[in-house]
Amino acid sequence: MLKNEKNSGEGSVGSGKTVKGRSNLSKAFKAVFPGKYIQGESLIQELPDLMKSFGKNGMVLSSRTVKHTILSNHLGRFEAENIHVENFLGECCETELKRIAEIVLERKIDVLAGMGGGKVIDTVKIVADRAGIPVIIVPTIASTDAPCSGCAVIYTDEGVFESVYYQKMNPQLVLVDMQIIAHAPTRFLVSGMGDALSTWFEARSCVESQSMNECGGHSTMAGLHLAKLCYDMILQYGVAAKLASENKIITAALNHVVEANTLLSGIGFESSGLATAHSVHNGLSALDETHAYFHGEKVAFGVLTGLHLTDASPEEMNTVYHFCEEIGLPTTFADIGLVDCGRDKLMPAAIKACAPQEGIHHEAFEINPEKVLYAMMAADAMGRMRKK
Repeated sequence: MLKNEKNSGEGSVGSGKTVKGRSNLSKAFKAVFPGKYIQGESLIQELPDLMKSFGKNGMVLSSRTVKHTILSNHLGRFEAENIHVENFLGECCETELKRIAEIVLERKIDVLAGMGGGKVIDTVKIVADRAGIPVIIVPTIASTDAPCSGCAVIYTDEGVFESVYYQKMNPQLVLVDMQIIAHAPTRFLVSGMGDALSTWFEARSCVESQSMNECGGHSTMAGLHLAKLCYDMILQYGVAAKLASENKIITAALNHVVEANTLLSGIGFESSGLATAHSVHNGLSALDETHAYFHGEKVAFGVLTGLHLTDASPEEMNTVYHFCEEIGLPTTFADIGLVDCGRDKLMPAAIKACAPQEGIHHEAFEINPEKVLYAMMAADAMGRMRKK
C-alpha cells in the first residue's frame, strides 16, 4: 500500500482480532528511514562535495537569516561548485512550492538541499519529490522531526494547516551540524522535545488499536522501540541538553537530545503512526492566537490533551507534566496564546482535530469533538492548578 493510501479503509480493532477481514498474519509491517544520517561538527563544509555525489547542478534553499549567517562564509565555494543558493520566502504553501519548482526547472537543478527549520525542509522535500530529484536536508535547528521523514505539511498562504503530502522516498541524506544546532536559540530545541514527546504516546496508541502508520503499513517492532527510546532519551537528557544549548556548548546530552528530536522521533512517528497530539496541533493551528507558537509547543499541549483523553495513569500524567514544566513546554491555554477562551472559541479547534483524515481516530475508542474539547480543557485546568 502506498503512503497516500493510509486512510483507504482499513479499520482497527482490539489486539488479536482481524482488521477488515484480514488476520494478523496477513498484515504488512512497514518502516522507513532516511538514506543516510550524519551528525557531527563542522559538517557544513562537506555539503558541496556531498551534493556533487548526487548531481551536477545543485541548489540550496535557505532562509535569509541562514544565508547571511551560516552560509555567508561558504557562498564563494557554493558558486564555484555550481550550486545556486535561493532564499525561502517563509511559508510551505502551494505559492512557494510553485515558485521553487519553476527555478528548479529553469536552472535544470538535479539535486536540491534545504537548510533551515521545518518549513524550509518540507518545501524542498515536496519540490524534490515532484521533480523526481534527490534531496539533502541540513537542519539548522532541532525543533521538529521533519528532516528524516518522507512526509511534509502544506499550509495555506496565511499559515493554516491544509494537508499532509507524502513523498515517494525519504530524504537521501540528513546532515546535522552540531555547531550550527548548538548556536540556535534554545526555544527551538525545547520545541523539538515537545514534538519528540508525542512520538511514544502516538506510537503506542497506533499499536494498541492496530492502526496504520504514516508509511502505509503497521508498526514494526523497530519503529515502536525507537519511539520508546526517543521518549526515554528526552526525559533523561532534556534538562542537561537545554542547559548546553543556553550556554552554546556541545555536550553528550545535547547530542543525545538532537538525535532523539531529529532521527528517533522521525523514524518513530513515521514507522509507528500518529494519534491525538498532532491532531490537536492541527486543530489549534486554526486559531489565530496560536500562530506565534512553534509546532512542537502546540504538539506538547496535544500530548497533555491525549493523556486526559485516553485516561492515562496519574503517575504517567505527573511525569509528563513535570517534564514540560521543567524544560518550559506549554501546559495551559495561556502558554499557547489562548487567554480567556471559552468553549465557543475552542470548539472549532476540536472539530478540526477530529476531521476524518486525522490521526486522532487511531485511538482505540470512538472520538468526537466534544470529547476532545473536554480533554483540552482538562489539560489546561491541570496545568493551571500545578502552577499555583
